[in-house]
Amino acid sequence: MQPRLIQEQSLQWKMNQSLLQAIQILQFSSVELLDYIKEVANENPLVDEIDTNYNVYSELGGSGSQPDIGEINSAELSMFERLKRQLFTLNMPEEMLPVVIYGIDSLDESGYLTIDLQTWANDLQISPETALEALSLLQSLDPPGIGARTLTECILLQLQKTAGINNLAAAADLLHNHLDWVADNDLRAITNAYDVDEKQAADLIEHIRACHPKPGNLLADKKADYIIPEAAIIKEDGRWKISFYKWSKPTISLNHDYENLAGLKEEDKTYLKEKKQQIEWLNNAIDYRISTLEKIIHFVVQKQLLYFEEGTEALRPLTLKEAAGELDISISTVSRSIQNKYVQTTQGVTPIKFFFCTWD
Repeated sequence: MQPRLIQEQSLQWKMNQSLLQAIQILQFSSVELLDYIKEVANENPLVDEIDTNYNVYSELGGSGSQPDIGEINSAELSMFERLKRQLFTLNMPEEMLPVVIYGIDSLDESGYLTIDLQTWANDLQISPETALEALSLLQSLDPPGIGARTLTECILLQLQKTAGINNLAAAADLLHNHLDWVADNDLRAITNAYDVDEKQAADLIEHIRACHPKPGNLLADKKADYIIPEAAIIKEDGRWKISFYKWSKPTISLNHDYENLAGLKEEDKTYLKEKKQQIEWLNNAIDYRISTLEKIIHFVVQKQLLYFEEGTEALRPLTLKEAAGELDISISTVSRSIQNKYVQTTQGVTPIKFFFCTWD
């Protein structure tokens, strides 16, 4: 293989890793972000300080300094983190890792895939066949049903790993064409259609009903956590303003004692350069996270101004597609940015996704 081709492949891999990190950080809540940074700091000797002094604002109606987020709450492993930890148990090529992780980051909180294969392929500039292979790897993780695109697929994925089910083809046909028979416990219809006896028909229904419709919930943190808002939306001098809390944009500073590379071995120089680049990438990803979040919250305040003035009755229909179009970003970026994010308003702490609603 030619040296130039090797360098291009290495650069492409680093770009994919950088993109992956930006996507991952984009969907972190403030608590998750600070915990992640602490993990990086534990293994990166160049991390000197983590600064969270960013546009500090006192709580609405209160006074004094803000609490330290670490004193309020500690994050448990999220569904996404639990799934990613399983990846190291899979036998797959190294280049597939960022592709599968992208799929994990594209799940909703119930564990369903929110993008189609073509979007997956386009976003990562891979073939649809590679995206399908990554989906298969994703769907092999526990709990069964993770990565499904529909409820039917979710249940089938679970049934495929269910011991004691002898007629998977009949179960699949039931789910696709006769779900009402399951709902009505219609044993006669099932026995006539699939040439099984009543006990086998009852077993089919029991197996289907035992499946979990939202497998992602099985990986959700059961701990009762405090909700940490990213920003406050306040009215001052007759105008609505957005003020981000100090923990929303942490900045990592470098330890300059390591900048003198004279006298070090080449492998040590390479190691320190990689660790420096890791911090630079991380700071860039954090900047991207906060700038994207700022755009979206400004968009929300602008479009839902009547809500902030008059209350819930004035909430207007608003879609992620509208935000994506006006802000010139993808729908998946909007979705990831508002995931598990909250804002403090005069009506309480509210999830940002609350402001995106549709009705007939």
